[in-house]
Order: sequence, then structure tokens, then C-alpha cells
Amino acid sequence: MKAFLILEDGHVFTGTGIGSEKDVISEIVFNTSMTGYLEVLTDPSYAGQAVVMTYPLIGNYGICFSDMESKKPWPDGYIVRELSRMPSNFRCESTIQDFLEKHGIPGIAGIDTRALTRILREKGTMNGMITRNENYNLEEILPKLKEYKVGDVVEKVTCREKKVLEGKGCKVALLDLGAKNNIAKSLHDRGCEVTVYPAQTAAEEILAANPDGVMLSNGPGDPKSCKNIIREIKKLYDSDVPIFAICLGHQLMALAAGADTHKLKYGHRGGNHPVKDLETGKVYISSQNHGYVVDTENLDPAIATPAFINVNDGTNEGLKYTGKNIFTVQFHPEACPGPADSAYLFDKFIEMMGGDR
Repeated sequence: MKAFLILEDGHVFTGTGIGSEKDVISEIVFNTSMTGYLEVLTDPSYAGQAVVMTYPLIGNYGICFSDMESKKPWPDGYIVRELSRMPSNFRCESTIQDFLEKHGIPGIAGIDTRALTRILREKGTMNGMITRNENYNLEEILPKLKEYKVGDVVEKVTCREKKVLEGKGCKVALLDLGAKNNIAKSLHDRGCEVTVYPAQTAAEEILAANPDGVMLSNGPGDPKSCKNIIREIKKLYDSDVPIFAICLGHQLMALAAGADTHKLKYGHRGGNHPVKDLETGKVYISSQNHGYVVDTENLDPAIATPAFINVNDGTNEGLKYTGKNIFTVQFHPEACPGPADSAYLFDKFIEMMGGDR
């Protein structure tokens, strides 16, 4: 069945419908990863967005449920050049088509994703609609696309109640802003006892449990929309507890400390982004998924100093907080399926908490 991707600038792409048959309006973003499509689909940071995969063949090793980064897929839509209908992998348990249908996610295949990505790079991230209605009315749809807002997606993706992963090492409080499974696993594999808290948990409750450290996770949406969470993170900032933050957590900590954030033209999404450690000069390949960045042009060094930068565009990729036992990064050291270049940052966090690597 035919399907259409309509962008807010009036571009229309025609392809084949995959997944759910429903219409969806969402923010359209692209991911440059060559593998790991299931991890992309199950990353809560994609809530409120439809994902374009720039690699031309997607789904060739099927769906392996043990690789999921959360309990379900989160994107509003999925856009690919070619969808493999006959996956080949001894671990394969399902297909992307069935997976999308089961979870009610519409998609489109058979379009020129390279041309689409060039539009998003040149004009910036924009909203779009996936529809199978061949009688769509462009004049009616375009105003709706311009009006769409991602909204409060952190509340949508966070856990509903506290949960504990037992361990004999450091006690870590993980604030779930849309956390990928491998964050808790990376800590637990190093012996930590990890208590996962819902995003709206009061700082007083977290601190009352006397954690050795606090972890702020990744997550979706505009960091400035998380006003209540920022207020609680400010209380954590004012405490003496060691803190490590990733992605959205990195941005929220910066806002809580008085820094600023802004939206990137088209963001960083993929498993191949180089970041430079400003202290050592080493460059690491990282996995990233973000549309916002911390503004360091007016960053007060009395608050924090840049620790990492993006080699491609020079934007901030990490901060070290002045006089505090806090460091934060924009990229994903827990990346699945990889790269694992920066996984050592979890060891650094454990050392900050006084534990053994």
C-alpha cells in the first residue's frame, strides 16, 4: 500500500507503508548508524520523533528481543530506504514489520532517504506526517505540521515506580529520565547496587537513601521543558553527593547550575561521532542521540568548564563542574551495540564514589 511522508516545507515523498496504518505527525530526525536499529527503536530518547535511518538496508538481522534498550519502541514513526523482509540471523525472533505493527508504529519504506537527509541538514529538523491517505489535502496538513510540539515526553517514558538492582558495591541512585537499559546494566556489572527512580522523584527522597552517587540518565525532548525536574536536580547539585550525567541529564544539570542550552540545526544521532577529551587530547568514537546542546560561549568557569567537544562541529560534549564532584557528558558511554570507547567513564564514576574499578 502506498504511503506518503509530508514535510512542513511542502516536500512530499511517496513510498510503501510499513507497520501501523494510522497517520502520525512528528518531528523528523535522522540517524546515521549502520547497525543497531533495534537499539534505536527502543531508545526512549526518540519519544516524540519519527526516525529516518540513513543506512539504505534496515532489518537484515531481524529483531532480537534481548537487545532491546527498553520495554518497547518509542519513536512515533520509522522511515527507511529498503526494509529487509527476510532477515537472516540465528538469534532472530521477529521482523521489523511485525514489531512495528505490534506496537502501533507507522512507517514508510522505499523513499530516497539520502535526499530526505540532505533536506533536513540544509533546512534543519522539521515536522512531518506519515499517512496512507492518497487523498490528503496539503493546505490542511501544513498548518498542523507547523503547530506540532513534542511536549512533555519525559513523563511519558520514565518508570512509574522505584526499582532496585541488588549489588554489593557502591549504591547508585539512577534518575530515570528515559534511561536505556544499559546504563543500569553498566553500573550493575561493575558491582553497584542501582536504585532506579521515576523522573519526578523529589531530591529529598533520593538523598534520604544515602546513595554513594547519583546518575542522571538520557531522555527525550527539550531540556527547558523539564522545569520541575531541574528544580530537584539543583538540590542534588547543592549536595556533596558525586554525580554523573548523560545526554538529557547532562543538559538538565547545566540548566540547574545556571548555564544555558539551545537547539541544534539537525542534532547528532548515530554511532560514529568523534569527541575529544580536552584534558588528554584523545579522541573517542561515540554514540549520540540529541537535538539540544549546552551553550558554552557564556559558560561561567566558576560553574563548570568544558571537558569534551565534538570534533565535527566544536559543540560541547561534556562538562567538569568547578569545586564539585560532578561530571557530565552529552554522548553515550553505555552505547549498545557500541562503540565502547568511552565506557571507562563508568569506572571513573565509581572511583569518584570511593569504590573499586
